[in-house]
Amino acid sequence: MTSLDPASTGTVLREPRAAGALGAVAVGLILPVGLALGWEVLAAFGVVSTRLLPPPSQILRTLGDLAARGVLLDHVLATLWRVWWGFLLGAAAGTALGAATGVWPLARRLLDPSIQALRSIPSIAWTPLFILWFGIFETPKVLLIAVGVFFPVYLTLAGAIASVDRKLVEVGRIYRFGTWDLVRRILLPAALPTYITGLRGGLGLGWMFVVAAEFMGASKGLGYLLVDGQMTGRPATILASILLFAVMGKLSDMALAALGARLVRWQDGFRPEGA
Repeated sequence: MTSLDPASTGTVLREPRAAGALGAVAVGLILPVGLALGWEVLAAFGVVSTRLLPPPSQILRTLGDLAARGVLLDHVLATLWRVWWGFLLGAAAGTALGAATGVWPLARRLLDPSIQALRSIPSIAWTPLFILWFGIFETPKVLLIAVGVFFPVYLTLAGAIASVDRKLVEVGRIYRFGTWDLVRRILLPAALPTYITGLRGGLGLGWMFVVAAEFMGASKGLGYLLVDGQMTGRPATILASILLFAVMGKLSDMALAALGARLVRWQDGFRPEGA
């Protein structure tokens, strides 16, 4: 009868999980890599105009040239800085107001109608007012991103709290939980999976709104690169910026999803076969 070494057992258990993660990444790359190869072949045979639609090889050369000149990192970091602070501000405000309107009926009756009305305003419409109030520097850009992040987080959290099973709340009242204990021990844990989805949606909108934000007189950032490529007639620069937006947005979403998965490990949800 053989004994199992815990260390070796842990290694055996971790390897399939790592292999599964790498396999999932590989499967996810099939479509974009296949499209890129097909695009390259069509461009090589002259089926598509390389002047208006540069092939992936030319886009990669453009990125390499920007990196060699030392400007690519500056643009990437400027955009990351704006998205980071805009996401934090928007998510914090959305979390506070979403929790308040979800828990307290008076707050819902007082705040929700006005917030829903503001949600109907296109976020880009705030741009002239933010510029008038805060100038053309970083503050209006971060605030515009925060506006885009705020509404998905607010709506998701308020709706998730309102949809918590009434029986769970009744159990808390049987145990004489106060309002704070009820929120901390029942409402927020039950709403957490949906709330994380709202955070991911807000982050996605943050990446969308950073483009509009960087149109407001920015001298650095991927949105600035887009405008610069348009004004100078360089479609490769435009597509390179779009590619970077896609990659950075996906990586940030993966990081947030991984954090969320760790926070809801207790959830015994549906998992398709082979997932």
